[in-house]
Amino acid sequence: MKQPFILADNQDITRIGILSILNESELTDVIFEVSARTELMEKLVKYPNSIVLLDYTLFDFSDSQMMNMKQRHQQSLWILFSEELSKHFLRQVLHSGQLFGVVMKTDTKDDIIQAITKAFRGEVYLCDTAKQILYEDVPSHRTYDKLTASERLVLYEIAKGKTTKEIAYEQNLSFHTINTHRRNLFRKLEINNIHEATKYALRAGIIDLTEYYI
Repeated sequence: MKQPFILADNQDITRIGILSILNESELTDVIFEVSARTELMEKLVKYPNSIVLLDYTLFDFSDSQMMNMKQRHQQSLWILFSEELSKHFLRQVLHSGQLFGVVMKTDTKDDIIQAITKAFRGEVYLCDTAKQILYEDVPSHRTYDKLTASERLVLYEIAKGKTTKEIAYEQNLSFHTINTHRRNLFRKLEINNIHEATKYALRAGIIDLTEYYI
């Protein structure tokens, strides 16, 4: 069985359109349609590696409920497909560390096909609207330039999800040395934790989304 696709869109015209695109693509022969949060949860329990195409604005759950559901089903990859998503909501989603793609219903058919195709390859597609929100207020490179080469390397590896111990092992350096670089870069960038370091690295272009989601 090919990777399942769960279509959670309560708008008839776009749901029918997506079904047509999926059937044309021949990427999957397993497509489930759901119309409520409980149905989506049941399908994810049974098919944990599904790709979910969700119109969040027309579905019956809150921000926290959606994020919690995604957190519980780490193997799944979600594409948010809506007419309108607030900047606050998109920032929360894009910086959550979860696998979320974003495509708007106002985007072209080619954009939608690209989002679906990338999802089947385990990659994340972000439309122009999402990219603009993700990269706005990018930190000044003058701040980044304060870092030494070693500190930049540590920041890059942290953003890829590696621990201090893993970085030390791979770089053949002591835990103490890597931890010192980490403390120094946190101080220079005025950040306090790994989550803030990852957000900085993404927004400053130090690491791209493809590397981040591997």
